[in-house]
Amino acid sequence: MAIREATFGGGCFWCLEAVFQAIQGVESVVSGYAGGQIPNPTYQQICTGATGHAEVVRIAFDEAVVDYETLLDVFFATHDPTTRDRQGADVGSQYRSVIFHHDDEQRALAEAVVARLNAGRIWPDPIVTQIEPVPTFYPAEGYHQNYYRRYPTQGYCQAVIAPKLSKLRRSFRNLVADAERLSA
Repeated sequence: MAIREATFGGGCFWCLEAVFQAIQGVESVVSGYAGGQIPNPTYQQICTGATGHAEVVRIAFDEAVVDYETLLDVFFATHDPTTRDRQGADVGSQYRSVIFHHDDEQRALAEAVVARLNAGRIWPDPIVTQIEPVPTFYPAEGYHQNYYRRYPTQGYCQAVIAPKLSKLRRSFRNLVADAERLSA
């Protein structure tokens, strides 16, 4: 088993966390903060947009089961990478689309996937996802971890996360571990 890490930001980390927890080969997903100027930020500080951090997920994955390029495809399919500092009603730099690569191979793959998707004109506007070296990662507070699994009937979960999971099931049926992982 070769465990690697990936770090993505694409709006609210609750959404990305729920999506990647459902993928076969993903061993763990931790919601957190990265890319800002102050150490150990709190959620309240992040929400101001003044710290420079993005809400992100740190994913540990078994590359013998799922590769990094596939994770990138899931990432791009489950958020809007064409809006700067915004995902739906969530507005601010903390919600930016960003890939924090862990090595040169991840950087090159991220750049290649962006080029492929832009060439395929999947969206009417070009991708604005930032691709940067991984900075220090700060895990979010405990109440943010496993949010969808703990509160699947909560309004935000039903209105925003559930549709992303439905899209995941339709678009990446072969990657979804099982229905129980989506709601457990």
